[in-house]
Amino acid sequence: MTFFNFFKRSVFLVAFCAFFTTTPAYAQTEAEKQRLNDFFQDLESFTKVFSNIKQLYVDEVTNKELFEDAIKGMVTGLDPHSNYLKPKEQKNLLESASGKFGGLGIVIGMKDDAIQVISPIDDTPAYRAGIQAGDLIVKIGDKPVRDMTLEDGVNLMRGEPGTDVQVTIVRKNKKPFVVDITREIITITSVKGYMLEKDIGYIRVSSFQNPTADLLKETLDKLVEKNDGYLKSLILDLRNNPGGVLEGAVDIANLFIDKKGLVVYTEGRIPSSNLEFKTEPGDIMLDSPIVVLINEGSASASEIVAGALQDHKRAVIMGSTSFGKGSVQTIVELDEGYGLKVTTARYYTPSGRSIQAKGIEPDIALKNISLENEKEDSVLGDTKESDLNGHLEVEDPSQLSDEEILTAQENKKSEEAEKAIEKLKKDYFVHEATNLLKALTVLGK
Repeated sequence: MTFFNFFKRSVFLVAFCAFFTTTPAYAQTEAEKQRLNDFFQDLESFTKVFSNIKQLYVDEVTNKELFEDAIKGMVTGLDPHSNYLKPKEQKNLLESASGKFGGLGIVIGMKDDAIQVISPIDDTPAYRAGIQAGDLIVKIGDKPVRDMTLEDGVNLMRGEPGTDVQVTIVRKNKKPFVVDITREIITITSVKGYMLEKDIGYIRVSSFQNPTADLLKETLDKLVEKNDGYLKSLILDLRNNPGGVLEGAVDIANLFIDKKGLVVYTEGRIPSSNLEFKTEPGDIMLDSPIVVLINEGSASASEIVAGALQDHKRAVIMGSTSFGKGSVQTIVELDEGYGLKVTTARYYTPSGRSIQAKGIEPDIALKNISLENEKEDSVLGDTKESDLNGHLEVEDPSQLSDEEILTAQENKKSEEAEKAIEKLKKDYFVHEATNLLKALTVLGK
């Protein structure tokens, strides 16, 4: 008996046993017989391809390599977010979840034959290089992205801090262009807050992690303290926020909802995928007006927060339609460090809207208009330490006292905040949100 005949018989036997663990032994109907027949025909096609590759391919390929590629193809064919993870890929995924890793600072997905930027992460090399949500990466270094898996792209873009990578970008209404980016250790600061003007607070959430809700509450408390103990209105900026930990999103939505009901629920094929996340009454803004800003880079957990606040009529959603990533992935640990990331459910807003491939429609749609010219934007985006008032001079730090160093650092933080606020005031979305909040405050809503 040849190896391939033995292999074919072995695979048929294993598959036959596996198939019948989910098929009743009394299957006698014509439909069930046809199902059996189709199953074995598909399995035979697989073994024929396997056999021909083993015999004819120009280089020798091990059985392990072929099986790994076959499994990866089977899983990635399901949807863009499911994947079969080799040990290194599993490690990268865990690093991303920890909020600290070496790379460019972008969240990506697959779109046709390109890697799509879902959003750049705030204050990262990709963000500073001008990478935008919706950009398509068609080449990494000299390697075309076509036929790459998402993990292949991640592995090429990650690397040692201080090393460079070149990406070729396709952007709507522009010719393809090349961007050189220097890798850094990416540490995500998920919450920042400023007082835009008296009574109007602004909080930016760039990603959702387990402590994000606590950070947001601390940030809001500081803004309230700066505003003499009360805040009349708030802008919650979720633009270009790619999501993150589900529990973080639920906790943040619960900070502002004071009604009984749901924040979000999930539905899948198996009972464990059907979950409800309920509201916990206690609005820390005491029913003061809130505007939530979203755009096409707001995904997953961002859409959960926006959808919940919209359905509970707790906030006005402004901006553009969000990304539409409304599916839930479960990580299954396999032997020898391998893993399976597979989509197991869909997210639904409290009113029953599916987020998947639809996104959250804003209550007030805004076009992406800039209130500042490109030169101003470039200057603000390229601010260096030496441009800040009170910065420490390179040649003198050893001669400064601890108190002088602390004062200089505080001056630097204050100057950075002022520049950030000035830039936000030139942001069209923030400008329109501020005007709306002023009107709502006057009307007492």
